[in-house]
Amino acid sequence: MDCRVVVEAAVPVYDVETVDEAIRIAISKTGEMLNPDLKYVEISMGARTSPGGEELQPAFIAADEALVALELEMTVFNVEQEEHASRIARKEIGQRLENIPLKVLSVERVDDESVETDGEGDTRAETGASDADETLVDFDDLVDDH
Repeated sequence: MDCRVVVEAAVPVYDVETVDEAIRIAISKTGEMLNPDLKYVEISMGARTSPGGEELQPAFIAADEALVALELEMTVFNVEQEEHASRIARKEIGQRLENIPLKVLSVERVDDESVETDGEGDTRAETGASDADETLVDFDDLVDDH
């Protein structure tokens, strides 16, 4: 089974004045930390709400420093269950984003229609790697279940 995992990250950004600037810098900073190993991870702004349900901006700025909520999406291949996929995504992303808190927001099974083969029998997600010569890691080899 293949799963699409969405992980929320709280990315600190320094010396910023506006929310837009903080978001741009946070996305750039996160992309640099993930590349080239995890360039198939999609980075987008996170959605935040107040306890009363009011929509909030994805960044909080105080004293020219910001904490930006980002959502990171990746497809995990060949897993036994959704919990296994979430642990793999947290581990792979967390290894590259040191000192950045992560929280798994959702895990969805990927339908067979959204997965294609690259001509050599390897499965690739539509939103995964785009280069023909890029190979995706079989995450079962990386995680040791106890």
